[in-house]
Amino acid sequence: MEETIDIRELLLILRKRLWIVVLITILATAAAGVVSFFVLEPVYQTNTTLYVGKNTDNVGALGYQDVQLSGQLVKDYRELVKSRLVSNIVINELRLKDTVASDIADMLDVNLKSDTRMIEITAQHTNPEYAKTVANKVADVFKRKAVELIEVDNVQVIDIAETPINPIKPNKKMNVAIGFMLGLMLGLGLVFLLEYLNNTIKTPNDVEKHLGLSVIGTIPHFDGDK
Repeated sequence: MEETIDIRELLLILRKRLWIVVLITILATAAAGVVSFFVLEPVYQTNTTLYVGKNTDNVGALGYQDVQLSGQLVKDYRELVKSRLVSNIVINELRLKDTVASDIADMLDVNLKSDTRMIEITAQHTNPEYAKTVANKVADVFKRKAVELIEVDNVQVIDIAETPINPIKPNKKMNVAIGFMLGLMLGLGLVFLLEYLNNTIKTPNDVEKHLGLSVIGTIPHFDGDK
């Protein structure tokens, strides 16, 4: 016997246990809000931009081969920026106690600005002033070591890192919205799971639906004295 889904029946199931959906949604939303506003530390990001290329007397347009070469070299730049060599020099020159090379490397990333010889070094940290200081020092060390190790002819700092004002994460509104949606889906899923597991006969329709029997009659229930 095939069973069809009755929208009205689904709505009745939902209405009967609507409190479960509301409760779980509120709890999940509140939990996401508490974690986002009071547990997760804000993370700040700043960046410095450098020009990395060759000295040339040709002031014309950037050649295709130069752009292609820059794209290939950006991997070398990234590895150099995140290397223990650069990190240890940064730690020593800034006199950062209780800091290891991996701490500095984990803060950093390197990106190539599209179709240019300019690279962007970004630094992330919970302390915005610390992020700015490290980003500028890394750029300074990279400028010295790139000429020495990668044998580029010209490295210039275009933009120095500034102290960021607003954190880039956590995205509190997004986290709360995700918590709301997860709570809503979890609540709905739990309601329909409970209904699926509940195999008791409650209405005449249940007798016909689950047992395939016709209902001869029903006994009404009266409220009154025992």
